[in-house]
Amino acid sequence: MPPAPRPVPQDYVPAFFPKRQGGARAAGGPEEPRTSIVVVGHVDHGKSTLIGRLLADTGSLPEGKLEAAEKASREEGMPLEYAFLLDSFLEEQAQNITIDTTRIGFRHQGQSFEIIDAPGHREFIKNMVTGAAAAEEAILLIDAQEGLKEQTRRHGLLLSLLGVSRVIVAVNKMDLVEWREDRFRALEKEIRGYLGGLKIIPRQVIPISAREGAMVMRRENRHLAWWSGPTLLEALLSDAGKSRLSSDGPLRFSVQDVYRFDARRVIAGKLESGRIRVGDPVIFFPDRKASRIQRIESWGEDTPLNEVGPGQSVAVTLEEQIFVERGHVAALPDDPPVESREVRARIFWLDTEPLRLQAPVTLRLGTQSVEARLVAIDRVVDAEKLEAAKDTREEVARFEVAEVRLRCRRPLVYDSHDRVCATGRFALQRGSRIGGGGIITFAEYPASLAKAVRGEHLTWTEGRVSQEARAGHFGHEGAVIWLTGLSGSGKSTLAVALESLLFRRGIGTMVLDGDNLRHGLCADLGFSLEDRAENIRRAGEVAKLMAESGLVVISSLISPLKKERESVRASCHAAGISFSEIFINASIAECERRDPRGLYQKARKGEIKGFTGIDSPYEIPELPDLILETGKEKVAESVERLLTHVLNLVRLKEEDREGAAGPGGQI
Repeated sequence: MPPAPRPVPQDYVPAFFPKRQGGARAAGGPEEPRTSIVVVGHVDHGKSTLIGRLLADTGSLPEGKLEAAEKASREEGMPLEYAFLLDSFLEEQAQNITIDTTRIGFRHQGQSFEIIDAPGHREFIKNMVTGAAAAEEAILLIDAQEGLKEQTRRHGLLLSLLGVSRVIVAVNKMDLVEWREDRFRALEKEIRGYLGGLKIIPRQVIPISAREGAMVMRRENRHLAWWSGPTLLEALLSDAGKSRLSSDGPLRFSVQDVYRFDARRVIAGKLESGRIRVGDPVIFFPDRKASRIQRIESWGEDTPLNEVGPGQSVAVTLEEQIFVERGHVAALPDDPPVESREVRARIFWLDTEPLRLQAPVTLRLGTQSVEARLVAIDRVVDAEKLEAAKDTREEVARFEVAEVRLRCRRPLVYDSHDRVCATGRFALQRGSRIGGGGIITFAEYPASLAKAVRGEHLTWTEGRVSQEARAGHFGHEGAVIWLTGLSGSGKSTLAVALESLLFRRGIGTMVLDGDNLRHGLCADLGFSLEDRAENIRRAGEVAKLMAESGLVVISSLISPLKKERESVRASCHAAGISFSEIFINASIAECERRDPRGLYQKARKGEIKGFTGIDSPYEIPELPDLILETGKEKVAESVERLLTHVLNLVRLKEEDREGAAGPGGQI
């Protein structure tokens, strides 16, 4: 049985039912959506002053805060310093830099905002990334005197890499350049050109003076008569909330915790996108447990809620008491997320120790937390020089950006960032430190579960033994090892050798050979492109099912086309199965030399039509998980490299063995 949900004390008021604050909403009502804004820019360009001015002008400061800032300013012998409204420590005031990421909310004309003050000093970029990773929109601040600095450019790049594409540029300290329009226009052209190269089109570029309050909330007609655009607050208000996904977006409900109220199990979490309604059928990933929303909980409300929109914290009761826990994500059957152990992402690395291939890190996405390893580095960019590295890399160094593939210890539930930003953005943690962050750049979505799982008279039968339970029982995970290459490249030789070596180590394994399949399962297929595609599809489905049973399946097929191999990969990942593409590389000349059946000779004579490499194409894998140069290295060398790769993929750690018999593995 799954563990019982924690009991809740009678005097407990859950966090997802916040009390009234400043008249923002009724007590017990759903949390009010807020637009999260990250403020970035070079050190000393005036971020803290701008934020202090926004809070003061909108009347959003806590009681006594303004008076305390006025007193601190008098003690320093200066006019009111708006930066003091944020600086919490005297040490920070003395250094005149902000050390920590500050989050503070404000309201203006019925709209709610959350400001994330991200430090600009190079040593504090880690905090800036942490702030930007939670932001929907950004204010990029530029000093009108100093112009674009190194940190300004890097922050623009980071916003692009973290998917924060909605940007307002504020050209600050216009009073120090005598409010000159020519200076503003020159900076506007420069920043638009730079951000355009990052595929960011600023919503507005606005001249302001945060210290003077000009064009923040108050329009400056005397010095900026030439400016006909909006003030900063007007720009924020004009698009407030539009950065969030609309209610038409796919339902993504991230589970934070499960509580027990009397006999009810209440599931609490955040509605990342879409809408949730009473009566909706929902599926919780990754376990794919299904139920319906019986009730949307409210605190102290006479009228029950029937519907809740995106961005809100919410608690629900289900019709069936299924096992749900922190880290699960609910979705509607006709628009599911991706459930996979492999992620293609763009990351920014911050830790002084490089992130190396196969090094373990903790990937945190929403309420999910899973061990992951870097398995491939496709491209690296130096965030300081903004140049792509030309050499092959085995690590991502500090302040580098990389296009990578990450493999998780267990299935991760996610979306591509451009579809659902909240479930497409993650942090990487090394020990207790945040090592970096990133966004998911690619997601192979499954078909609607309602359509994919059910035909007119068909339903998918779920077993009661989970993949984790099978892995714990057998001592290893199931996987599909896909050997692809020309006929005669050595696929079958390596597959048979690998099978034997794995079996000797107590690993359940099976070779799925292309020729063998054509004696039975695929005996009805010819060798046209359509039939060959169907042959690969069938082989992939069989391999996936065998891997789900716990076997390490070694598929040895030419599989000449990239789209067919990628389709098998996507199918495996959707089922939470590890898939590894191994390119067996040998030249046509070498394959012809080895050819024991004389197939190449017959193909060149025209006796065999559609032979791969002769009159039918073979598409070389662009990013295989492993390349074995069988035309250059000895068989024993290739086998050893292949064995090492597969063992690293399927072996369990001791803690995985111990935890495999948990709730998901019970029968």
